[in-house]
Amino acid sequence: MSLELTILGSHTPRMCYEDKVPEFQKELVAAMHRASERLYAVRPEVLVLVSTHWVASFNHYIDATPVHEGVLTAMECPDLISNLHYRYPGDNALARALVEAGRAEGLPVIAVEDPTYVWDYGSVVPLRYLTPKADLPVINMTVCLTASLEETYRLGQIIGRVLREQPKRAVFLASGALAHNILRGPERKPTPMEQSMEDHFVRLVLEGDLAQAWAILPQFSQLARVEAGGRHVATWLGVMGDTAFRGEYLGWGQSSGSGNPVIVMHPQGA
Repeated sequence: MSLELTILGSHTPRMCYEDKVPEFQKELVAAMHRASERLYAVRPEVLVLVSTHWVASFNHYIDATPVHEGVLTAMECPDLISNLHYRYPGDNALARALVEAGRAEGLPVIAVEDPTYVWDYGSVVPLRYLTPKADLPVINMTVCLTASLEETYRLGQIIGRVLREQPKRAVFLASGALAHNILRGPERKPTPMEQSMEDHFVRLVLEGDLAQAWAILPQFSQLARVEAGGRHVATWLGVMGDTAFRGEYLGWGQSSGSGNPVIVMHPQGA
């Protein structure tokens, strides 16, 4: 198996610069550092990620650019993230293989190969923790707002199959929150009801009951307003598919009413 690990991780903008992280998010930062340790322990050769802040209307886009380089100022919070230079290697061949596999199954998947495209902070922020040397090839992809959770899960299944069949040691990252009924006040947590639903979902994942986690995702996403309608989570669950995984909970942090767990999923036997 060449899918070595999957991660559910956070990109809350206040954690972008570690020296500015507020006290209530330091556990979250520590969890992301622990996730980085787990990532490098499996000696990865490529990381594929879906970001809830690369939003597409009608198509699924996968970035096949050989080198990702740019300067990011976050449009929604330029006071928190600005003039941030980044440079990560890409993997053109694998990205195009993912695109072709999706298109072969009838899904509207399109390759982006554009060195002028500037990444979103949902891609850049977690990578600053997970790959601090920026030495791991990265392929990122969108959430598509007109795609149902079922279609998004199906795309995840296709990606998971390709990652298992290709020879490189791959890691998959879903970058985004769970409960996401956002509010003013960065220190605010989800409501008790939203937190209870999130805790139940997380418990299913950690127990390896991915089928039941997928079964409740639509209702959970609606009631707790999971970020991006739960599409990044659907992709993540689809990538793991029917394979047995064991879960590891690394930490949690709030951000303006959202819940941000960091979870690493290890294939059974790995």
